[in-house]
Amino acid sequence: MGQAQWTEVDGFLGSLLVGEDPALAEATAAAQRAGLPPISVSPAQGKFLYLLAKTLGARRVLEIGTLGGYSAIWMARALPADGHLVSLEYSPRHAEVASGNIARAGLVGTVEIRVGDAREQLPKLAAESADPFDMVFIDADKGGYPAYLEWALKLTRPGSLIVADNVVRGGAVADGLSRDPNVQGVRSYLEQVAAHPRLEGTVMQTVGVKGYDGLSIARVLE
Repeated sequence: MGQAQWTEVDGFLGSLLVGEDPALAEATAAAQRAGLPPISVSPAQGKFLYLLAKTLGARRVLEIGTLGGYSAIWMARALPADGHLVSLEYSPRHAEVASGNIARAGLVGTVEIRVGDAREQLPKLAAESADPFDMVFIDADKGGYPAYLEWALKLTRPGSLIVADNVVRGGAVADGLSRDPNVQGVRSYLEQVAAHPRLEGTVMQTVGVKGYDGLSIARVLE
């Protein structure tokens, strides 16, 4: 069993449980045409994020790392008519592609893309004194994960979910001697989740078209 079989199974599950979706297909195609890195969540993972937000009854979602808007479309579709998703994207080019994809998906009034360094955008969000976010999805630079977690805690409420992608790193997360900054970032993030008195969490390892990786899921406590 290896990558070829994981990809085949992911394709089968996607076709069976996700099906054809013109807006999502065009979002993927637009990202490819623009030369964005092919690192969006898979269709099955996108559906998983949708189901998390839907089950949670989320009204406000924060995403850190927009890329081409694929995951934002999935999560925004889970929100009620008056729901709101804020997505932070460092690259103006990525944000431009994502904005087009969001528009084609009919989600302009639901999704707001803010361009700039998340480390600068997150304090601004906190200063706005808006309602807390019900769900946070972190899928950006791995070295920034520990800082993003701290801000996510400030911007959420008891019962909110904080989800972080790419935390297994092909198994490298178990290597305590790794000098890879991405591995160090996710290890620090997971250590914070484990030790923080306001969090309970776990990691779900995944295989599929994106290879061997995993999602961290943490719930904010009282």
